[in-house]
Formats: sequence, C-alpha cells, structure tokens
Amino acid sequence: MGEAVLDTAFLDALRGGAVLAPMAGVTDMPFRRLCLECGAVYAVTEMVSAKGYLMSGERLRAQQELLAVHPDEYGHVALQLFGHEPDVMAEAAHLLSADGRYFMIDLNFGCPVPKVCRNGEGSAMMRTPGHAFEVIRAVVAGSRIPVSVKMRLGYDSAEEYLELAHAAERAGAGLLTLHARTRSQYYAGQADWKCIRRLKSETGLPVIGNGDITDGVTARRMFQETGCDGIAVGRAAEGNPFIFDEIRTVLAGKTWHAPGTEMRRQMLLRHAADLVSFKGETIGVREMRRHVMNYVKGCRGAVALRRDINTITDLKALEAAVNRFFDGLHTESEE
Repeated sequence: MGEAVLDTAFLDALRGGAVLAPMAGVTDMPFRRLCLECGAVYAVTEMVSAKGYLMSGERLRAQQELLAVHPDEYGHVALQLFGHEPDVMAEAAHLLSADGRYFMIDLNFGCPVPKVCRNGEGSAMMRTPGHAFEVIRAVVAGSRIPVSVKMRLGYDSAEEYLELAHAAERAGAGLLTLHARTRSQYYAGQADWKCIRRLKSETGLPVIGNGDITDGVTARRMFQETGCDGIAVGRAAEGNPFIFDEIRTVLAGKTWHAPGTEMRRQMLLRHAADLVSFKGETIGVREMRRHVMNYVKGCRGAVALRRDINTITDLKALEAAVNRFFDGLHTESEE
C-alpha cells in the first residue's frame, strides 16, 4: 500500500496534550472513551497478536473485545499489533487497516512480559534490529494507515533503541514512542529522559516520550527537557482519566482545578456501568475491582473498600459499596 503519512494537524495536537499509552487489561474500549473525553490526543488499544487475529478473525469474544472501537473513537485510536513474522504482520495490518476503525498501527517492540519475549516478540525484537526492519517494512507496505513503533531503551542494554529507531525510519515508520526504561527494568526505577532527548536529536521522526509522567507539571517538564513531539501516559491514568485534562490545562499555561470527590464517584460509576455493558456482568465486575482501587488510591478507607468488593460479582452490589465509600468521604469532610 505504500507509506501513509501523519499530517501536520496531528503533530500540532500532540504538542498540546498527552496520549493514552497501551496497557494490557486496561486500555479497552470503555476506558479509552473516558480518557478521550477527558482530553487524550489519541488512545492505543491493548496488544493484539497478528497471528492470533489471522487464525481466529473476530470469531472469538476475547478477540472481538480487543478489536472493538466505538464510533466516538474513530480517528483517535491506534491499534497496537505484535508479532515477529513479516508476512503475518503485513497481512494482519492490511486487513485491520481497511475499515477506518483505527487511524494508525502501533508496532509493539516494548512489551517486557516473558511469554511474549520468549517468542521473539515485544521487546525481544530490539535484539534483532535487522529483523525488526523487515517486520516494519512489511507492515508499512501492507497497511493503509500510518505505522508507528513503540519501544524501550533496549532488552538489556540502554543503547539498542537508537539502532532500532534508525531501522524504523528507513523502513517507513512515521512515529516513534520511547518508554525510557529497559526491558529488564520492567516498570521499576526511574525513566531515563536523557535518552528521549538523544533519540529526538538523532532521528528525523516525531518522538513521543513515555515514562514517569504523573501530572501536568511532569508532562510540561518532559517537553522542556527532551524536546519531544508528544508524551504518553500509562499507569498514571489508571483510576484518573482526568489527568489528560490536567495536562492540557497546564500545557496551555492555565491553572488546573482537580475534580472533587463527587466527580470522581460519577466517573468511577460510569466506568463500571460501561465495562459491564461491554463485557457482561461477571467479567466486567471482576475486572472493575482493580479499577475501583485505582480511583480511590490514597483515600481513607480504601483498604476496607477492597475487602468489601473482593467477592462482589454483580454491578448493583459494586455500586452500593462504592456509594457507601464516597458517602463516608463526604461525611468526614463535613465534620
């Protein structure tokens, strides 16, 4: 299909906000919609296996959920694809880029999970930049939409990202996202923002920086210290989709006013209802337990709430437990 190009309007938008980074088990359709409504520039899906997709299409429910995009999201969702076989990746990219659900394909060369890396996929691709080049080139040729590459500093070494970045540029990728940790770090330690600055200075591609952005102030600092073209937020968005509005506000030079407890309650309850509607009550409630604890992190009584919801299996009971918790917060603030 040839190289599809990201336009200047997109690049301008990147500089005014933040992207929702892909997270397995988190960035499903209900959560992405909340983040987009709160101001995320775009959102990235959970990882989709190219081979898994070609073998099952969209027959399997789990696959349907991974690939689902709400009409409200069209033009603002990138599909994150992983695999290591150029022909398989190209065919999946060609099919999945056909109907306008996604505006970009994001190749995952950053996942640190052992079961992914054992197959030579995810961040293991950074060990073989020549092979990565072949994969990227095949996907670019097969895709009808632009292709980006998400990577880490390296598998073990913090130098592998530069070679992979140059390979991606030669292969026709249009955008790079660098999570400034090595695979061996997983999510521990401090992200090395100096590497984002170096990547930006040594490649002609737009660069999105990822790692240790926790609020509007750190977002602004990453732009200032690295010269990156955009930033991506991952774990800091869990239980806090408001962070995207915060970042937009701070980058615009305005004062951010954090949402009150009632607004957080309503966002949490909406998230729960949307997740249950999307995945069914049993799965939706089970997955929502984790999200609930992220919404109330740091609040008095959070430990007791965890105990309350740990065995809950229906939405009404979950909503009742959440409302009791927030009612208690209101009572405390009035005393």
